[in-house]
Amino acid sequence: MSDDEVGFDVRRTVRAHGPELFGFALNACGDRALADDCVQETFVRAWQSRRRFDPERGSMRTWLFAIARNVVIDELRARARRPVADAESRLEHRQDPVGDHDRMVAHVTLVWALAQLSEAHRRVVVAVRLEGLAYEDLSRRDGVPVATLRTRMYHALRRLREILGEEA
Repeated sequence: MSDDEVGFDVRRTVRAHGPELFGFALNACGDRALADDCVQETFVRAWQSRRRFDPERGSMRTWLFAIARNVVIDELRARARRPVADAESRLEHRQDPVGDHDRMVAHVTLVWALAQLSEAHRRVVVAVRLEGLAYEDLSRRDGVPVATLRTRMYHALRRLREILGEEA
């Protein structure tokens, strides 16, 4: 079976999904170089397992984001295991390793789930739920009626519940 039969044209796939994957990784890692490494590793893993991609189970985008989520978690775990330079930092770092790990996984999972939403839905969730912006302020800022924003929020939260429910 050729790569075309599998539906994995590397150049087209990188052009189509690379920027969004980079945004996801950057948001999750907070480090441009690490995010770039994560995106590269995502495409390497995707290429290596390209024959397992099944378009009937989900889109290429969804499949790539699932791989990226695993890559980011792996990288952040590896980074957390690396020795810290000085003793004081080491003590601070060890305060709550389980809590740090749980927060890291929750953060990556949230960023991954938000990336599955449309831009309009993601903007409402981020502005209202994460930034604390009132619907009225968001309406003035974006020029979208409050009723439309509330409808988008309803559908976005419903979709997030589906996405996160699938993960569980």
